[in-house]
Amino acid sequence: MIYLTQLRAQLEQHFSPLACECSVSGDNSVTVKLYHPVSGQVDLVVSGLNVAHLRTPEAITALIEELRYELESNSLDRRSDAVS
Repeated sequence: MIYLTQLRAQLEQHFSPLACECSVSGDNSVTVKLYHPVSGQVDLVVSGLNVAHLRTPEAITALIEELRYELESNSLDRRSDAVS
């Protein structure tokens, strides 16, 4: 199983310049927060990820792709709100 520090490092590598926090709750679910390190503005928080599903490099790659999609969707939502 991948450790949280390794997960965080991989996420920060893929989502630079964003910073990342990863935490595990009592039910073994992972929460990932991607944010701007200087301003602290949070771009994405995803909770309830099953730690058992993050055991392989392929699972981490799939998570990165899902997070990338969510970030892009959030950024599109913000742009359309600004235009409205």
